[in-house]
Amino acid sequence: MTNETLTVTELNAYVKALIESDDILSGISVKGEISNFKAHSSGHLYFTLKDENSLIRAVMFRSSASRVAFVPENGLKVICRGRVSVFPRDGVYQFYADAMEPDGIGSLYLAYEQLKNKLAAEGLFDASKKKTIPKIPSSVGLITSPTGAAVRDMINVTGRRFPFAEVVLYPVLVQGPDAPRGLIEALDYFNSTERADVIIIGRGGGSIEDLWAFNDEGVARAVASSHIPVISAVGHETDFTICDFAADKRAATPSQAAEFAVPDTDELKIRFQNVVNLEARYIVSKISSLREKFSALSSHRSLTDPRTLIDERRILIDVRTERLGFSFDKVLSDKKSTLSSVCAKLETLSPLSVISRGYSAVTDENGCLVKSVDQLRVGETISFRTGGGEADAEITNIRKDG
Repeated sequence: MTNETLTVTELNAYVKALIESDDILSGISVKGEISNFKAHSSGHLYFTLKDENSLIRAVMFRSSASRVAFVPENGLKVICRGRVSVFPRDGVYQFYADAMEPDGIGSLYLAYEQLKNKLAAEGLFDASKKKTIPKIPSSVGLITSPTGAAVRDMINVTGRRFPFAEVVLYPVLVQGPDAPRGLIEALDYFNSTERADVIIIGRGGGSIEDLWAFNDEGVARAVASSHIPVISAVGHETDFTICDFAADKRAATPSQAAEFAVPDTDELKIRFQNVVNLEARYIVSKISSLREKFSALSSHRSLTDPRTLIDERRILIDVRTERLGFSFDKVLSDKKSTLSSVCAKLETLSPLSVISRGYSAVTDENGCLVKSVDQLRVGETISFRTGGGEADAEITNIRKDG
């Protein structure tokens, strides 16, 4: 090869074959910080792995990327398992990753934290969105495995505390890749059929892998969007899942979830008895008060001697009649005085009153009142009224002022 002249393609192919023949480079783990991360629409992941001094281009194809539990992002320190090879077209060697794990933290825990932060930022866990658990439900929906201690505990506690509630079990897988789909279908069933007033979703304890179905994003969104209140009871007291945060109430154990879902019959009996006793005391007090009022009324003079009441009313009628007559006379006197005053004023303004003081009222041949000499003609006959009667006259001359 050293004496031959190679094309660039042949050289890159030779280097590629040389690198891929190295046993170490064909299966190696590399740790570094992700930068220049890009998730292609094809599903492939393109990024750079770097440390303080160096970097290497890397790619993870879709088949391998689909198995990564968390979401790779810039700045995340990871350990990648894969091989080193050359991309012949560019003559650049790069790392082909087949697997990826967070450096120093488990991938499932990282995925859990990433999803929790994402949904919290959306407001999916806000307390203002939590629905109130009904105090006395008529039916309780259970979404859990039909076998195991969890379902027995929930049924036993519900039956012991409040046997009047119907328990409706929707059996599902609680772990494995098919579990999230079954959990979502169960929530849809109860919300579409209204078979339950409250829903308990959960399972017994286990590892984070066992509980992983309850960290599924689809399950969390189905729980949060349920119009029926949901109580989450996944694992033991120290176990927290995304489902717990999305639910309206979180129970430390399945047994506690059943206690949250239904009231205690004995406690209800005590409360009802207290209400009955309180109402009885109120009724007795009310009856005693009414009896006292009845006794006071029955001893009143209007009942013991009704004629006294009639006599009092007669006197009252006489007094009021007298007051009414006095008021009527006063009103009539006031009206007469007012009428006399008005008549006097009208008399003063009357034309007859003016005539009686030496004035006359003149009318023409048509009977119209003469107000000016301009209305008169020589030879016209006029009439004038003066004190004591009326006389006619003929106009012989007209003299105007000025």
